[in-house]
Amino acid sequence: MSDILARIGPVVAIGKPSEPVPQLGAACLYVSNDEWQRKVAELMAAARLVVVRVGASPGLLWEIEQALAKLPRQRLALAVLGGSAVAPELVARALRPTRSRARASPARPVLCADLPAGRADTSLALRSCALRLGRSCRVRIAVRHDGARVISPDTTGTASMNIYEQDLGRNAANFVALSPVSFVERSAEVFSDLEAVVHGARRYSWRQTRNRSARLAAALAAFGVGRGTTVSVMLHNTPEMVEAHYAVPALNAVLNTLNTRLDAALIAWQMNHCEAAVLLTDRELAPTVAEALRILREEHGRTPVVVDVCDSEFVGSGERIGAHEYEALLASHAPLARLAGPQDEWDAIAISYTSGTTGDPKGVVTHHRGAYLNAVCNAATWTMPHFPRYLWTLPMFHCNGWCFPWTIALLGGTHICLRKVEAQAIFDAMRNERVDHYCAAPIVHNLLIAAPQAMRAGIAQKVRAMVAGAAPPAAMIEGMARIGFDITHVYGLTEVYGPASVTIKRNSWAEESIAEQTRLNGRQGVRYALEEGMTVMNAASMREVPADGETIGEIMFRGNIVMTGYLKNAKATDEAFAGGWFHTGDLAVIEPDRYVKIKDRSKDIIISGGENISSLEVEDALYRHAAVLACAVVARPDPKWGETPIAFVELKPGAQVAASELVAHCKQLLAGYKVPREIRFEAIPKTSTGKIQKFQLREKARQAVTDQETR
Repeated sequence: MSDILARIGPVVAIGKPSEPVPQLGAACLYVSNDEWQRKVAELMAAARLVVVRVGASPGLLWEIEQALAKLPRQRLALAVLGGSAVAPELVARALRPTRSRARASPARPVLCADLPAGRADTSLALRSCALRLGRSCRVRIAVRHDGARVISPDTTGTASMNIYEQDLGRNAANFVALSPVSFVERSAEVFSDLEAVVHGARRYSWRQTRNRSARLAAALAAFGVGRGTTVSVMLHNTPEMVEAHYAVPALNAVLNTLNTRLDAALIAWQMNHCEAAVLLTDRELAPTVAEALRILREEHGRTPVVVDVCDSEFVGSGERIGAHEYEALLASHAPLARLAGPQDEWDAIAISYTSGTTGDPKGVVTHHRGAYLNAVCNAATWTMPHFPRYLWTLPMFHCNGWCFPWTIALLGGTHICLRKVEAQAIFDAMRNERVDHYCAAPIVHNLLIAAPQAMRAGIAQKVRAMVAGAAPPAAMIEGMARIGFDITHVYGLTEVYGPASVTIKRNSWAEESIAEQTRLNGRQGVRYALEEGMTVMNAASMREVPADGETIGEIMFRGNIVMTGYLKNAKATDEAFAGGWFHTGDLAVIEPDRYVKIKDRSKDIIISGGENISSLEVEDALYRHAAVLACAVVARPDPKWGETPIAFVELKPGAQVAASELVAHCKQLLAGYKVPREIRFEAIPKTSTGKIQKFQLREKARQAVTDQETR
């Protein structure tokens, strides 16, 4: 191939100079991505062949398209490698002289590409480049499937323009990559004097919050943080956590929010897996984090830069373990002129890890486009007004706070920070800071319902709550109505940026009984307006189940508010996206009005004597007893029936009830085979976001049966 390239003239290869492509020959001029962006016009004018080695980034291809528009047509060949040797071979074949081409003057330009399967945005960008190369551009594309590189047949296509594609390309005036970082700049510009963050005695305006975030971004950039760099944070819901959500994406880096309840070994595993270069950590968490850093260093050979956050509202013990202190770091760096964001909206904005109940956790990668759209969807779905006062009861480390850090920036609202989720602190914030919106899992809502009425005294404003994270029991929905809080039920997963469907309350529901309103509001609802698809399918046939409220299938999503995939786990990504839909693992039905209702997680269904028992249905019955604060129902092995339900129950403070009473209560509401055979009164294990960890309870139930058999 080098002989062919020598005949056609100068060659420029864009990518890492340390990774030359042998097929291009030693005479090839290698330049970095940064050099390309600075010298785009000069390089395009000098070269006869440009080889792009950046994984076929649409953002870079759009720049190439604009440069091509300024050059004489039919003089340039373009190859997009995607980091493999296939595209150079394609270039060699495409440029090899033929009888017809030997007579042609000038030669037809060639566009070759090596693309990952499923990247429609890249394909469109390539086609646009082809159009710029001319009507008779030869197009050859190699598409990778399941890790194997497959070269398409020798097809020669003709790229033709319709009138709306002629001289109507993207440019800086009419196209900007979507990123929620833009909301911060806007609020700092138009709401600069309004309150953005409240945390105890600390109060920051939107101008101050933007500048603090820009100082953090400048400091991170000085550490070498840039596109694709992972910045981990181990923080509570404090101003520093808000600022990290603005600063890290502004550098086109990737934010990894660590669960503050993780043990050291799991923290180290996650930071190594996502290759964290910087860690921001709260001083309170120093003992666990110090041990995690030791494991990370000794077992994985990784030593990230550590920045200590010394929160003004924390008065307990905790050593500084990093080389830098957060406030001093901000003070030593001037703010960046602009929180710019990415050039390519498909770029990763965050990585969040699933709970890892079986095997290692999976790293869910999300992109700027999805975060932008879901932040907008939050506002539209909840009909949020400008300037909401939002209380952070939901951990921001959970799905990036369901994208609400960016939603509040969009609306010029106020973040009311909260280090710990306690009923008294929540009601105090509602009363003193006039909180009107908050999100939480059912366990937190139940905490507020169970609190003494005196705690709620003095809260005159309307408070709107959003519930997700677990299927809410009917008793919780009824309880929220009883204390006067307006509840919106949403559903989602980490893989869909948090909530991606909502139970939209129709006006006619107000005419129904309280019991029927509770049933209607307890469903998982319909897809978010900007989510392309949500349905319930038979996972084997990939056909939608009938909307009869009876036929069970699996909830599936597709669209822009779906993750990029699982980091370093192609197999799990392919399985999750099988058939062109994201498989949630949640079993549900579609009711006649097209609202979806979850029946259970596939792994939580109890099969007793051949009959399926929904653990959620049994839990809902238990929650209707006045003494029950929290409950979880799982399968217990049974020699006769295969499995039978066992219930774990936590009682409200001061409440007393016997197991026999709860069994009798369930018999009034459930078919006999669904009634728990055993009820245990004990603490129920939960995640930091309030999700009940049923896998621990299933193991406890299995172990109890094993112990009985060995006695």
